[in-house]
Amino acid sequence: MKVLFVYPKYPPTFWSFKYALKFISKRASMPPLGLLTVAAMVPKEWEKKLIDLNVENLREKDFRGYDICFISAMAVQRKSVREIVSTCKKLGIRTVAGGPLFTTEPENFEDIDHLVLNEAEITLPQFLDDLEKGKAKHIYATTEWADISKTPPPLWDLLNMDSYASMNLQFSRGCPFNCEFCDIPFLYGRKPRTKSADQMIGELESLYKWGWRGDVFFVDDNFIGNKKVLKREVLPAIIEWMKEKGYPFSFYTEASLNLADDENLMQLMIDAGFNRVFVGIETPDEESLREANKIANLKRNLLESVETLHQHGFIVQSGFILGFDSDKPSIFDSMIRFIQNSGITMAMVGILNAPRGSKLYEKLKLQKRLLGDITGDNTDFSTNIIPKMGIDTLMAGYRKVVTTIYSPAEYYKRLKRFLSEYKLPRRSLVNINWTNIKALFKSIYVLGIKERERKYYWKLFFWTLFRKPRYFPVVITLSIYGYHFRKIFLDTPRRLSHVGG
Repeated sequence: MKVLFVYPKYPPTFWSFKYALKFISKRASMPPLGLLTVAAMVPKEWEKKLIDLNVENLREKDFRGYDICFISAMAVQRKSVREIVSTCKKLGIRTVAGGPLFTTEPENFEDIDHLVLNEAEITLPQFLDDLEKGKAKHIYATTEWADISKTPPPLWDLLNMDSYASMNLQFSRGCPFNCEFCDIPFLYGRKPRTKSADQMIGELESLYKWGWRGDVFFVDDNFIGNKKVLKREVLPAIIEWMKEKGYPFSFYTEASLNLADDENLMQLMIDAGFNRVFVGIETPDEESLREANKIANLKRNLLESVETLHQHGFIVQSGFILGFDSDKPSIFDSMIRFIQNSGITMAMVGILNAPRGSKLYEKLKLQKRLLGDITGDNTDFSTNIIPKMGIDTLMAGYRKVVTTIYSPAEYYKRLKRFLSEYKLPRRSLVNINWTNIKALFKSIYVLGIKERERKYYWKLFFWTLFRKPRYFPVVITLSIYGYHFRKIFLDTPRRLSHVGG
């Protein structure tokens, strides 16, 4: 068979880094890891082609002559999914879809020929077997969890790596926590399942042999969910491999905030080459944390935990949520103060939504407080919940928070606060290459000349150059990210300003 693997387009979002990517002449942040992994599971003799609509346009001529089209997507990619399916229908190409979007709302995609849901390691072989027999069904689903120690490495040869700012890998699936608003326990379970150290070294080796050098994102929803395997086997193996290869990669990932409690784990991650970590703080309000069952963040000084991570060499990214039932009108000013005092430059603040599969969705469904499905865009001024504080109060407060923290004055003040806490690892993993040099000169033109933030940019530019020159690449990178976030929040009210999915 001749098979297409098509990844739908993302709209401009907080995590798309659309405006930041222009500084380094890249088309997308990272490739579609799920599709590349599925591609490694289908028969080797099939002719395979990947089309990532985040790096190239949807063109009918690229689809002609193919028998089947595999699609993977998240909720935010719904619109692009419809366009892909329409093109396939027009050309008579069979469609197969899987991933979070289709697993959580399969009833919305009756026009897709085959839905291969849950984890592909289990349901894809069933589909392929039926397809060969000529009796493939519409839906394949399972309640079992896959053994990912048998998952094949991604098929990197389908990829043009030059189009991407980062590569990505997966070490584990599942999270031991059970936050009310999160659908990860539904999608991947609460018992973290891991790959072996040999698997991870094999995947790193594969990336290395394909010529990749630079950032690698571990896509795990909680990288430290299984600390025992991580500390005893995987991180020591990665440390040794990185030494042997001359530190070709720098890593970043997502983890729960209790990472800050484990000195040994933090040091192992830094030694392995991790320099960024996303943590879900959600809110500085303890009552709202308790409401959300965010137990990892209760009974701790959140600011001290962030500072600990900064001082160990992690650039902390974080998610925040407004609109919990426990939130009072004072939460908006409290959120601004917390974020400014934390020094977290990449603070994704969104409005509470209830994704299908979450405990919150089921609770609000019983209360008749749901307004359809989520858009999947965490920062688009939308919610599928009727908030207790009132929608007008919530939207006005949310707008105040994001326009404040991403105003040039407050963002650069926060960046300076970060620099006062951050300790750059003794071995800088920043690669000085032509791409980074071009990004520097573009930042000088765009941020230092063209944009209204220029006085803040130049002040920090020279302060860093003379006071902390080793930190200079970090400061330029975070200045560029701040520009992207400002563009997102300035454009969002015009792009989308409705309630509900």
